[in-house]
Amino acid sequence: MNQRFSIDDALSALRDAERNGDISAATADNATRWLSERHFARWQTDIVTLVGMRNWVELARLFWQVIPFGTGGRRGEMSEFGSATINVRTIAESAHGLATYLKSIGKTEDLSAVVAHDTRNRSVEFAQLTATTLAAHGVKVYYFTSHRSTPALSFAVRHLHCDVGVMITASHNPPSDNGFKAYWNTGGQVLPPHDRGIIDCVNQSGAIPTADFADAVGRGLIVELDDQIDAEYIVHVTGLSLSSHRGARAVFSPLHGVGETSIYEALRHAGFQHVSIFEPHRTPSGNFDNVPDQLPNPERKQVFDPILETAQQQDAALILASDPDADRLGVAARDRSGQYIPLTGNQVGALLADYALAKKQAAGAAMDQLVVVETVVTTALISRIAKSYGADVVDDLPVGFKYIGRTIDQKLEQHKTFLFGAEESLGYLAGDYARDKDAAVAALWLLELAGELADEGKTLHDRLDELYVRHGYHLESQVSKTCIGETGLEKISKILKQFREHPPAEMGGFGLDRVRDYVRQEIRSLPANRFKAKLGVDSAEILFFESPSGMFRFQFAVRPSGTEPKMKFYTFAQMDCDSPEELPEVKEQTARLLKQVEAALSEWVNAAENA
Repeated sequence: MNQRFSIDDALSALRDAERNGDISAATADNATRWLSERHFARWQTDIVTLVGMRNWVELARLFWQVIPFGTGGRRGEMSEFGSATINVRTIAESAHGLATYLKSIGKTEDLSAVVAHDTRNRSVEFAQLTATTLAAHGVKVYYFTSHRSTPALSFAVRHLHCDVGVMITASHNPPSDNGFKAYWNTGGQVLPPHDRGIIDCVNQSGAIPTADFADAVGRGLIVELDDQIDAEYIVHVTGLSLSSHRGARAVFSPLHGVGETSIYEALRHAGFQHVSIFEPHRTPSGNFDNVPDQLPNPERKQVFDPILETAQQQDAALILASDPDADRLGVAARDRSGQYIPLTGNQVGALLADYALAKKQAAGAAMDQLVVVETVVTTALISRIAKSYGADVVDDLPVGFKYIGRTIDQKLEQHKTFLFGAEESLGYLAGDYARDKDAAVAALWLLELAGELADEGKTLHDRLDELYVRHGYHLESQVSKTCIGETGLEKISKILKQFREHPPAEMGGFGLDRVRDYVRQEIRSLPANRFKAKLGVDSAEILFFESPSGMFRFQFAVRPSGTEPKMKFYTFAQMDCDSPEELPEVKEQTARLLKQVEAALSEWVNAAENA
């Protein structure tokens, strides 16, 4: 590169590259902003170097978008700079935007926040940066000095009566990623209109105030939290126990994350003596070294593979695995043949809902005062179970546990008791101590249930079969289509447009009779795609297609991911089953027909992308 290549030269080269089609207008605009405004000065030499080298691929990676707030805040690949990645600037902007918005809505004194982080690479750096940025705005910060779980952060916001909270995590993403989750004073993730207000303040960020971390601690602007908060959290989790049974054996993996601080500690405090930690996954590590493919997602069946031998040696009934911030719980349960079969989030949710409702009914609770909540892409089996007990059920929420958290507050205002909430992506919550999903309480109930079933000579799989006979067989699946980068967003928009404006009339040989459009807030009849009724629920980018009633019933949902560059497709199928003897045939037939639907859906999506 010519050493005399200047910022002006780089600005000119960016526009030439845009005109030549080497980079998009968005990449050129975002890189131009970083080269033109003085608060980006520390990175301008590096950006000029990239432009001078004509490294358009790297520039596009760093600047193709302004990293957005999605379902769970900001999340993405880390880098040293760039509007499209997680770095010190985008983290500082996020904290700055949160503080600026908080002050803009009227409260300017006695502001407070909790900041926590998981075990990911750079999480400590980003957490301290968040704390100092908030402190520089006059917000008193309660800071967890070592890694903690996301539900512990949610609990702390409520317990300390704080205005906001921040969790530095990228959940189950690869080691390259990190993120910023924003929480409101309820302990739940931010909801409308606050989410939009924070985003606007983030986008308007210019110069960002900061402070020295040690100095802020010395002046009392940042308060380092001790283990008293942890003890209170554990007491609240274990206080939700529904059984004295403590005989279940399990192996638990935190997948190199924070789960030992919450899940394992809660189980130990509750008195479980036969739960061990899988040692190769115990050490906190942002590289997730010993996890298959270094992908710490407990939804992936592969995460259980290294644990199987240990589970067999310890005669464990269950293998449990939590994601790095310990808000989601993966489960593999031993069946009668001795095989460890992974359970889906829908199956675990159904088991836990039935367990809790049965216990409450046996205790003489007023069942119509108990609330069970799930999102629209979670199995209808949970709703069926809850309604059979006479519980109050909410089952049409958009994707995101924040909507379950809000529903908890609404139902508590009606003097009802929140019992259980679930989402298909391994998220569960009970009680009112937090407003985000928590793998700890899910593990507690699951071990209690497994222990009681073992005394009856049954497994979790046996209980699932009993539920299927009682409520109908339910089978769900999910596939994703990854759409990375600038062209990825265009593909996602194109596919959604096709589904919305030219929807399929059938799928896999089965007719569709209506679609619920959560953006337009309407139900339309198919195949005419004509307005039928208003929805009257939260607006969300979800399209939910349904078949008519019949022996085989199916639905599928389409939505863009709020945290990853993906389109997600959820399929649901149901068939009635009159007896245990019929169940194997019903399972086989349902699986075969659903695969038929899935194959047709895949073909339809490919055609929509290329239309």
